[in-house]
Amino acid sequence: MVSERHQYKSVCVIGAGPSGLVAARELRKEGHRVVVLEQNHDVGGQWLYDPNVEGEDPLGRNTTSPTTSTDSQHLKVHSSLYTSLRLTSPREIMGFTDFPFSVQKGRDIRRFPGHRELLLYLQDFCDRFGLRDLIRFNTRVAYVGMLNHVTGCQDLKWLVKSVEKKTQLVMEDVFDSVVVATGHYSQPRLPSINGMDSWKRKQIHSHIYRDPKPFCNEVVVVVGTSLSGQDISVELVEVAKAVYLSARSLNNISEGLSKVISKHKTLHLRPQIESLQEDGKVLFVDGSWVIADTIIYCTGYSYTFPFLDTKGIVAIDDDRVGPLYEHTFPPSLAPSLSFIGIPRQIIGFPFFESQAKWIAQLLSGKIPLPSREEMMQSIKDFYHSRDAAGIPKYRTHDIADFEYCDKYGDHVGFPHLEEWRKELCLSALRNSMTSLETYRDSWDDHDLLQEAFQSPHFTQQEQGAQDFSL
Repeated sequence: MVSERHQYKSVCVIGAGPSGLVAARELRKEGHRVVVLEQNHDVGGQWLYDPNVEGEDPLGRNTTSPTTSTDSQHLKVHSSLYTSLRLTSPREIMGFTDFPFSVQKGRDIRRFPGHRELLLYLQDFCDRFGLRDLIRFNTRVAYVGMLNHVTGCQDLKWLVKSVEKKTQLVMEDVFDSVVVATGHYSQPRLPSINGMDSWKRKQIHSHIYRDPKPFCNEVVVVVGTSLSGQDISVELVEVAKAVYLSARSLNNISEGLSKVISKHKTLHLRPQIESLQEDGKVLFVDGSWVIADTIIYCTGYSYTFPFLDTKGIVAIDDDRVGPLYEHTFPPSLAPSLSFIGIPRQIIGFPFFESQAKWIAQLLSGKIPLPSREEMMQSIKDFYHSRDAAGIPKYRTHDIADFEYCDKYGDHVGFPHLEEWRKELCLSALRNSMTSLETYRDSWDDHDLLQEAFQSPHFTQQEQGAQDFSL
């Protein structure tokens, strides 16, 4: 049922990255009392570049539980950005619906800018909508748990324990609702390779890779052919003695990557690793081998919420976070607990915005959720459809479907993605597959670009800027 009177809640948002910032804005817009807890000194989340990785576990194996969380155990570095990273999507598609990611005078004007430009955009967003006063910076969340959980209870409260990083002061707050917006590009996901634990030489995850200088004149094996794996391999070729790029399947190598490999004599493609041997030998499944100085695992990231204690209601199983209705709400705790930013392979910022609006309006009682039984059945149907399609569990939250994003927005009347936004996304993806080294600086989607600039998404900004200045 929908309440006839609006309900204003106290809400804790965990994280001040893109999803946390838009959540804070929408929750406040709806009248809720919002506190954002952010472990770093500024907004940005993943986009707040951190060059200092000293003291971080090279493979990111430090883990915690809500009852054992200490500063010595949790990952010290949140951002996985490397120095040279540029966006893989054009800036035109990335902005929130009412705040385009436009070119600013005196800044990085490229369509695929460096990571700092996106941080500046998020800082601009935060300042434009006056969100800083809602944020407690340098505050790490240590524990989130239910105070009074009883099945069917409508008055759930959440105890949130946080630690002020400089003073180590522990603070306790109680909230009506918690929104988890911590991102999913910090906790390294590692392969299981025979001999990995006893290999004597250097192994790191790309989470702590920053620049190629430390690998000068080394033989480096890069595991994984994601865009970051490809970027890092191309960067390493300039300084390393040799780079061996290990792919899960040699049948899925893009034309663009093939061109790069043929261009560089010291860049070699190899299949999966069979085993690692103590003398430094890396043996591949085709029988070839190399003596390596360093292995860099570009093998992705896992979901982790070490602070969250739901008594087993929400669990992570092979990177499936669940049960979550529409990747957002655990049915038995909804809408009191929600997650923003779980889905991958989407146009992120507009989707986060639609999630934020839905959560905010559910908490105020404007709109209802289906019954718990209906939500659980929807989750089961979704899992079944993924299984029937042969999609492995660890890809549960990989969406890659514009239609799904549009249907998601329908829950709260959120506008569908514009066709130009979809086409610009696909155009960039196709270009990266054929022209890996040049797709960020050479493109043939000028007509789509003009359509974008003439759309309300961009023209409203011009009018809004005039109104704001008056």
